[in-house]
Amino acid sequence: MTSRLPVFPLGTVLFPGLVLPLHIFEERYRDLVKHLLSRPDGDPREFGVVAIQQGWETLPTAQPPGPPTSPPPRLGPVPTTPLPPPPAAPAAPGDVALHEIGCTAELRQVTELPDGRYDIVTVGRRRFRVLSVDKTSEPYLMAEVEWLPEPEGQEELADLLAPRVLAVFRQYLTLIRADEQELTEQLPEDPTVLSHLVAATAALTLEDRQRLLATPDTAGRLGAELRLLSREAALLRQVRAVPVPLRELAVPASPN
Repeated sequence: MTSRLPVFPLGTVLFPGLVLPLHIFEERYRDLVKHLLSRPDGDPREFGVVAIQQGWETLPTAQPPGPPTSPPPRLGPVPTTPLPPPPAAPAAPGDVALHEIGCTAELRQVTELPDGRYDIVTVGRRRFRVLSVDKTSEPYLMAEVEWLPEPEGQEELADLLAPRVLAVFRQYLTLIRADEQELTEQLPEDPTVLSHLVAATAALTLEDRQRLLATPDTAGRLGAELRLLSREAALLRQVRAVPVPLRELAVPASPN
């Protein structure tokens, strides 16, 4: 089954259940927000977020309000850990090439500013594959997409992998964050939720994140994350093993 969906290209990857705040100020994306708000109650107010594969933005269209000033809220049925701030989106729909797999962003909060801009808060909802892109019927991109539900049959493997990924992720957090104890208390045990949270919050490249989003099932995602986290943790341990304190390496030598 396919659907027609507004698409918002960004320099980041959105995962189901993760929060993405955006500041909307370009006219065509203001039109998109107005279109979503005009939908009848009960209709999904969502658009597709697709990572940019090639190309760049000359006039930014969306920026997050800024990094949070307090620790991420605790995870509930819908995780609320913010994604890293995304770079600006493309200036013209035809200027960029998009990745094939994306995730919808559902509007949760909308604040209209006096000059017509919007601050919005969205939550990732469901994955999709882009089949075709329409660049002309609306000011913003429209795409024909097929939905990618979580396949069944790998639940036992996912249940076995989740505790291992959780343990490695906690070790990884001790290497990169001082408040590791507070953060690990919030980590989910549900395999699918955990797989999306790790993919969104670990310090991975956009390409790594995109491959994880495109992985069809939770077990495959967790297996890939186990390898990625082990790799990243090993690199971080090597950096910490440098005999000279890193702060001293940053101090210029005194002139003779």
